[in-house]
Amino acid sequence: MTSISKKFGLLVPIISVIIGLLAGALIMLLSGHNPIEGYAALWAGAFGDSYTIGETVRRSTPLILTGLAVAFAFKTGLFNIGAEGQVIVGWLAAIWIGLAIDAPMIIHLPLAILAGAIAGGLWGFLPGLLKAKLGVHEVIITIMMNYIALHITNAIIRNVLTDQGTTTEPIAGTASLASEWLQTITFYSRVHYGILIALFAAFVMWFIIERTTYGYELKSVGFNRHASNYAGMNVSKNIILSMVIGGGFAGLAGAMEGLGTYGTISVMSGFTNLGFDGIAVALLGANNAFGVILAGILFGVLKEGAGEMPTAAGVPTELVDIIIALIIFFVASSYIIRWALSRFKKEGK
Repeated sequence: MTSISKKFGLLVPIISVIIGLLAGALIMLLSGHNPIEGYAALWAGAFGDSYTIGETVRRSTPLILTGLAVAFAFKTGLFNIGAEGQVIVGWLAAIWIGLAIDAPMIIHLPLAILAGAIAGGLWGFLPGLLKAKLGVHEVIITIMMNYIALHITNAIIRNVLTDQGTTTEPIAGTASLASEWLQTITFYSRVHYGILIALFAAFVMWFIIERTTYGYELKSVGFNRHASNYAGMNVSKNIILSMVIGGGFAGLAGAMEGLGTYGTISVMSGFTNLGFDGIAVALLGANNAFGVILAGILFGVLKEGAGEMPTAAGVPTELVDIIIALIIFFVASSYIIRWALSRFKKEGK
């Protein structure tokens, strides 16, 4: 039974992606566009040359981290919809350290990265505390925390990091994740060493969940909090730690954008959407660390490749958002796919 469940867990995301792409092709046909040209343009936009490959990797990096942030909380039965706010405060903290401290790279860069992770973790602490101690639903708190993060960050940029400006000065080179070597081999794309940090973070999540006592307790709390409490586990502690660690992953995503992609932070007119995309990445990756890596890369490919579709095939970039929505719809409706696979298997006997 476990083997069948694992097979379904692997097949459902794959089938969901295929159905989403087929539905996207149908939408292109109905709207008068050539789906072959559309997807060829998407492929070229993501993998057409060294530059686009570099940009695809760069775009995938924060998506993997926000996917981990949401997936980690899901393991405790929590819905961390606050990854967006955690990204923003992580970005701010990393840039602040990148600007305020004068130190060698061996000290400055790790400190800036750590600042981003800590800021994100602290932003996840309050929702975790309120959930654990008062039973306040984490979705409500994290949604509000997203807006608080956005407006506080904008105020700090205007009044502390700049003199009523909208963009900070570039961070010191000693706090930068930019790689001259990687940029040279990718025709000066914005790819940076952050992808290595994202992959290491995925390994850390896997190790915690699968190889530690805390990971066992985390999964147990996710399955049944009352039984876990009866077994002597500290449910409140696990809820708080889950939100803090998840927030740390999201804060790292913000640090990757600040220290790697942009080197600055600007006043934001709205959300980055990295945190919200992380929800989709976690769902498609089945809350599994390795699955999140693959889902993050897929979303990076779709989002980067979409930029080529209007010019090369006349297909609006919004179609990619529709495809992503359809993929997530079918993942969320996985019981339908599971039922179809079960029927197919029975009929094949």
